[in-house]
Amino acid sequence: MKVIKIGGGSLKDGESIEHILNLIASRGQGNIFVISALNGVTDALIDGMYAALDNENSIARIVNDLKSKHTRVARHLISCSDGFEEFRRDLDRSLSELDRLYYGLNFTREITPRMRDMISSYGERFAVELFASALRCRGTSATYRMPEEIGLYTDGKFGDATANLRKTTNNLQLHLTPLLKEGTILFLPGFFGISEAGDITTFGRGGSDYSAAVVAVAMQAETLEIWKDVDGFMSADPKFVPEAQLIPVLSYEEAAELSYFGAKILHPRTVEPLRKSKLTINIKNTVNPDGPGSLITARSPRPKKVIKSVTHDTDIGILKIHASAVGARPGILAQVAGQLTERGINIKSVVTSQTCISLLLARRDLETGREAIKSLRPRPFRRLEKVDDVALVGIVGEGLAKREGIAARCFAAVAGCKVNVEMISFGPSRVALYFLVRTRDLHSAVNAIHSTFFSVPRCH
Repeated sequence: MKVIKIGGGSLKDGESIEHILNLIASRGQGNIFVISALNGVTDALIDGMYAALDNENSIARIVNDLKSKHTRVARHLISCSDGFEEFRRDLDRSLSELDRLYYGLNFTREITPRMRDMISSYGERFAVELFASALRCRGTSATYRMPEEIGLYTDGKFGDATANLRKTTNNLQLHLTPLLKEGTILFLPGFFGISEAGDITTFGRGGSDYSAAVVAVAMQAETLEIWKDVDGFMSADPKFVPEAQLIPVLSYEEAAELSYFGAKILHPRTVEPLRKSKLTINIKNTVNPDGPGSLITARSPRPKKVIKSVTHDTDIGILKIHASAVGARPGILAQVAGQLTERGINIKSVVTSQTCISLLLARRDLETGREAIKSLRPRPFRRLEKVDDVALVGIVGEGLAKREGIAARCFAAVAGCKVNVEMISFGPSRVALYFLVRTRDLHSAVNAIHSTFFSVPRCH
């Protein structure tokens, strides 16, 4: 038995979803499918919260837009009238619940973490209802189950929950094994679980990959497949480097590092539940399902070329906190980190010196972070500096930290193209080296490094 996760990037419209359904019908019997929301739906649900908060008259439009989108897709996929009516009843019931939540939000005048998680979970709910109805209309045995029905328990942390694997394993085997023995195709919504207090708690944006990993471990699956609209992990972004190559095998650590900084193939937390069982992950392209894809294992064979990929991330900025002897004064970093945490801001990385703490944040968080730190009293700094015209470049590969000369070759390639390195992080990860360059130099830096390690050195 496999657990197969289907991402929202492959669920763009009726035609693309019909292609996915054809694959499921031919390959899915007796397997579990973890489904993301249709493309754009989670964003629409979250945007709807702010619109509802601002004006209750917008709620009817929000709900109607969601109904129209899913009904339009359903008409394309569900040809039998009974199946379509069944889906429409399920959809109307879910939309009625969502409508009440939006009005409740408008009444309370507050988007709480609990409310955010409840509302943002509806995209996956709609999706599994759609898939199950469409397959049953084809005469295929298919059904869906919600996390609250099967006991997919979490630690209760809103927006960034972690599954309780022990309890979830017992519950899922109890509820799902009988269905699988009947050869039923089973759909589960990704992205969220339920706390022991009964609250919907999400695993964070992109967390359906993590959901699928939890289900795969709990159900002792042979493997976890991730169906995407790309072939797999590449040696660089093909939009930047046309000669980029598919990476056939990589380790958990390599995949997590690539995912965290740049590659959108896999959620970085996906490997967490898999470490003990050492379950493999197969990345498959829905357009080319029989292609090789990328295989992710607990440890990958170490090739002659240590470097697997050159990655980059443009959603990055630096907040520099200048103060005298900041590295020798206890408590400053804790103060700063606590202030940002209170505002819900994630710190991607920290680099310190004796006179400056440099925080790497998402670009959208830079100004909010600056204002948060400015409000500290008494001020533990003399100056704050915001840098938003930088991009992160990284090289990833098992054994990178132990192979002589890798860092030197990387920086020589960059210097050869007259690109200045702003900041370096090397050592915290045994499989990755990261540094910052100015945004204008990103293209040249990525091409120079890729050419050095994968082909003939050149500047772009």
